[in-house]
Amino acid sequence: MLLLFPAAAPVLAAAVRGDDVRYVGGTITEIPQNTEGSLMIDQRVGLKFQSKKGTFDVPFDRVSSLEYGQKAGRRIGVAIMINPLFLLSKKRKHFLTIGYKDSTNLQQGVVLELAKELPSKVITIIEARSGVKCEYESEEAKKHLHG
Repeated sequence: MLLLFPAAAPVLAAAVRGDDVRYVGGTITEIPQNTEGSLMIDQRVGLKFQSKKGTFDVPFDRVSSLEYGQKAGRRIGVAIMINPLFLLSKKRKHFLTIGYKDSTNLQQGVVLELAKELPSKVITIIEARSGVKCEYESEEAKKHLHG
């Protein structure tokens, strides 16, 4: 179907999927905003974001805050290109904001977009290893993770 509608390909590929993670932005200036990569979790040490454009680490013992939120939007581009019925469905993006202190003790922050399968797993591990409880931007976001 993408061969028939090549202009729809960027719209369909916009959300992260599977185990992918997107660095949306934050204080890490060495990596461009909206860089896709992967998140490695060493359950004893911390998180490592890896991409072709760079990497950064977030040690568990330096995490100071966690916030999870969602953004729902209509699939307007897909509806225009393929079928108006896509307006009836919503895409939901999952964002995790992590505040932490770097090796020089300066406060840092990163915003990650996680594939829909990852938030529960990633947040559970960070909470357990850092001792920091996650805050939720809405009751709906909390319900998504905890049922």
